[in-house]
Amino acid sequence: MNDGSRIDKWLWGARFFKTRALARDAVAGGKVELNGHGVKPGRNLKAGDQLAIQRGEERFLISVRDITHRRVSAELAAQRFEEDPASIEQRLKAAEQRKREKQSGKVATGRPDKRQRRQIIQFRKL
Repeated sequence: MNDGSRIDKWLWGARFFKTRALARDAVAGGKVELNGHGVKPGRNLKAGDQLAIQRGEERFLISVRDITHRRVSAELAAQRFEEDPASIEQRLKAAEQRKREKQSGKVATGRPDKRQRRQIIQFRKL
């Protein structure tokens, strides 16, 4: 194992983000916490650290197993960390909920159409 790696570089190498710039922006934007605290992209990461990563609507709670400085295949990248079982369960439940909402048609799709605007105006008059 290596002694440490930049957190943004590790997140990119572990395939949490598609580019290193996206990883850097996520860390700088407060979407990544190291051991319960916000960090800067240049912060060194070491084995045993706990990370909370918010990526879109998904939240990952992981512990770092291995530090390397290279981006590797998805199978090898998955060996670099261990995700908390409660985190996995919560992500699966949220994904299922989003799927049900999409199927039922409850997902907001941007601005209201003409019919919806008329309904809003009618509702406001009451």
